[in-house]
Amino acid sequence: MNISQCISESPNFFLSVEFFPPKDQNAMEDFQEQACRVAAYRPLFAAVTCGAGGNGVRTHTSHAALYLQNGLGLNTVAHMTCMGMDKESATSTLDFLQASGLTNVMALRGDIPCGCSPDNAPLSDFHHASDLVSHIRKTHKEWNILVAGYPHAHPEAATARTDLEHLKAKVEAGADAIVTQLFFDPRIYFDFVERLRAMGVTCPVIPGVLPVRSFASLRRLLGMCGVPISGKLYLALEAAHKRGGDDEVRRVGMDHAVRQINTLREGGAPGVHLYPLNRSDVFEEIWSKVI
Repeated sequence: MNISQCISESPNFFLSVEFFPPKDQNAMEDFQEQACRVAAYRPLFAAVTCGAGGNGVRTHTSHAALYLQNGLGLNTVAHMTCMGMDKESATSTLDFLQASGLTNVMALRGDIPCGCSPDNAPLSDFHHASDLVSHIRKTHKEWNILVAGYPHAHPEAATARTDLEHLKAKVEAGADAIVTQLFFDPRIYFDFVERLRAMGVTCPVIPGVLPVRSFASLRRLLGMCGVPISGKLYLALEAAHKRGGDDEVRRVGMDHAVRQINTLREGGAPGVHLYPLNRSDVFEEIWSKVI
């Protein structure tokens, strides 16, 4: 089903979820077990990522997405990136997915592979996500297209304003909805939406939330994405780690995520897109406390 239609027709605040695809049979079995447990709660939709460089969009990503869509009956979104993708392969991939009943995609530039820079990344016909959005809209007019938004601005953006202009260009190229990168302060999301609305961007903006599960993963995340975190929250997580290790960090992180989601709901966000890192217990706990 068209994801934007699902959002517009949803009478209540919703949760959606993001998975990363398994890379081998052992991982597939765990993925299926976790996905089955999540599917029982009927999230509004499920998204499936693809690797840096676009690796696996026709294998790992598509197999996982089609399992969620056709095996579990979830409205599913397959990620597609510009990396390593030309017009012919993009059209072929979309045709393959459509033949199997999947017609929702998240169009991204994608993460640059290790050892590459923005100047020598494996970009072919699509240098920006807006290029990919435009191609999808021209070749598969009926598809629903999601794109990523960065409340703190993309790390490579010259300014926050130019990053917003690039996001607006993606919407003007044909995107139907925006899913945000993670953030920890709901005020950042509301300010982000307000600035987009002032620029004439009216499509749904779904906030992305990642519950912190360990102190090590938090430090990796901050180093990778450059997402700011308040000193108060960081010190609380650090103290939790010293006090009780990752179990205590998880408790503090989940409590913060629940407060964050409730604030987003009270402020008028349509729903939340969760990044539970393929852990059904994270999704289940969030669901039990906010839905």
